Amino acid sequence: MNTRTRVLTGTALAVALGAGAFGAVSASAAPAAAPAVAAAKKDGDKNFTTSTHLTIDAATRAAQAALEAAEKENQKVTVAVVDRNGNTIVTLRGDGAGPQSYESAQRKAFTAVSWNAPTSVLAGRLAQTPNLKDIPGTLFLGGGTPVQAKGAPVAGIGVAGAPSGDLDEKFAKAGVDALDK
Repeated sequence: MNTRTRVLTGTALAVALGAGAFGAVSASAAPAAAPAVAAAKKDGDKNFTTSTHLTIDAATRAAQAALEAAEKENQKVTVAVVDRNGNTIVTLRGDGAGPQSYESAQRKAFTAVSWNAPTSVLAGRLAQTPNLKDIPGTLFLGGGTPVQAKGAPVAGIGVAGAPSGDLDEKFAKAGVDALDK
């Protein structure tokens, strides 16, 4: 191949590569999100849902009210507030509360919000369905109560550490009542 042929071939190759690179850059610069945004707007609300959640302030206020109710009766407890998905929002461990009370309070709160019922009611259901107790993260002992908005569960409050589930649940209800004020 002579010099002139090599130069022309190299130039043609460089032009072809340059055009390909320019096209690739131009193609990647196009707004890729536009079709996805248009599709979401077109479908409206049927692809999305909204839900009600407690604020951190409300959860803290409820937990504090439950803890204060227990302290008035000289009970050493832990209070946990979980959201609708069972994620812990706040946990308050009272002075002198036992080490088991931390996890128990969280599990009672999770159980109450999961079934939208006080855990004392759910504990009664174990006679008919004993395998309920095998569901991970649950605890079917009195002391958990759901927080509702328009009848739907939005959170759970669990209390553990008092000598009975009835007392634990009484304190959890004090937390729910504090949200109504």
